[in-house]
Amino acid sequence: MRIAILGATGKVGSLVVEQALERGHEVIALTRKPDMYVMPVGGGVEVRQADVTDAAHFPRLSDADVIISALGLSKGDAPGVLIAGARVLASTGVRTLWLGALGAGTSAGAGGALYQLMMKMFVGKELAEKAQADAIALKGGATVFHAPDLWVGGVSENRVAVALENYRKPFFPPHAARATVAALMLDEAEAADRHARILVPLASK
Repeated sequence: MRIAILGATGKVGSLVVEQALERGHEVIALTRKPDMYVMPVGGGVEVRQADVTDAAHFPRLSDADVIISALGLSKGDAPGVLIAGARVLASTGVRTLWLGALGAGTSAGAGGALYQLMMKMFVGKELAEKAQADAIALKGGATVFHAPDLWVGGVSENRVAVALENYRKPFFPPHAARATVAALMLDEAEAADRHARILVPLASK
């Protein structure tokens, strides 16, 4: 499978690249600064310049089987980056998996009252942009992952992605390892099911 990865240099995106290569997939890394991209050991990655705020010059991705977006907001980014990213990917016509955040938009309150309070404190105004970007991605047919607080850790063998409507509100604020979320997005990319929906990545059932 040929997988294009947006946000390939980020904390989650770099793990998606690494794991995709380990699974034998071809990888297209999409980054704003290709000359600064650090090629993984062993290479095997095609790098393309991609700035979601410059839709007119965004690369064609018709040769990709799926796009995985781990696009996040970096320090200094102007408002609207996530919305621009969702719009440009929706216009490609390529199957897309989009990384969002539990507690934004449709999943507000799903992580429990304490988790939602933490989201408002630490994410704040970005929640509205995340919600709008998710809505655009969903309307474009994407599968949206509403990940909880992301921690360092390995890939869980008992990982599972639960449809938001079946997600049970936890007693404690939820979290997941970035590597597990990356693995679940790749699991979904390899699956035949292509419904536009919201999934919550979990370490175990």
